[in-house]
Amino acid sequence: MNDLVIIKDEIPVVSTFNLFERMGYTEHRLLKRVISSNIDAFNDFGILHLDVQKPKKSTGGRPIESYLLNEDHFILLVLLAKNNEKSIELKIRVSKEFKRMKQTISNLITQREDPNWQNVRSDGKHVYLQKTDIIKQFVNYAKAQGSTSAERYYSNLATMENKALFFIESKYKNMREIMTIKQLMQIATADQVVEKAIQEGMDQELHYKDIYQLAKERVIAFANIIGKSHLHDLALEDTPAE
Repeated sequence: MNDLVIIKDEIPVVSTFNLFERMGYTEHRLLKRVISSNIDAFNDFGILHLDVQKPKKSTGGRPIESYLLNEDHFILLVLLAKNNEKSIELKIRVSKEFKRMKQTISNLITQREDPNWQNVRSDGKHVYLQKTDIIKQFVNYAKAQGSTSAERYYSNLATMENKALFFIESKYKNMREIMTIKQLMQIATADQVVEKAIQEGMDQELHYKDIYQLAKERVIAFANIIGKSHLHDLALEDTPAE
């Protein structure tokens, strides 16, 4: 069961879009109306932020606009909205998730203050920059072979690495800032794998698409050896001593 509470800018929040059916509403707009009719009361507990998500390509339609509620917003919503057996169960579930997410954030802050974590993070940044230099060469290489969207390889390679190594349960501005020491070392190794694969591919004058596949295959092979990990689960653990 996926968490309803997510971390947004290091604040635990829950989306009204993920709540309306669970609270007994047939349409999302009906739950949002409860909030808009009491907006001043909600703003007393912090500014409400809108989350806009594009609809899936297969369905089309308007973008989905939902409110992101902090814990106090959620409690107020439960008091104002319909109250039934499902909403009571939901309140208990979401309250537990808020508590767990707040502990996660506390642990992450403590982790970032650890000199061992800071050293590994710093080393990883140097490795990442070396990989970025190779990708820059690769982008020019791909363009020379006719690619019209080679710039996307910066993000495509990063996404490929992250998906291969981790179970990603939320959106983050910078995933590496919430990784443990072990995960930082793993992603740094993956960066080196990508860097080496790209360099070898260009040296062998392979087609740019084949070079990307080579890098992907090697990262997946590495991930199969070490196994994928959950960012949230590990963030809840104490940072191991070194």
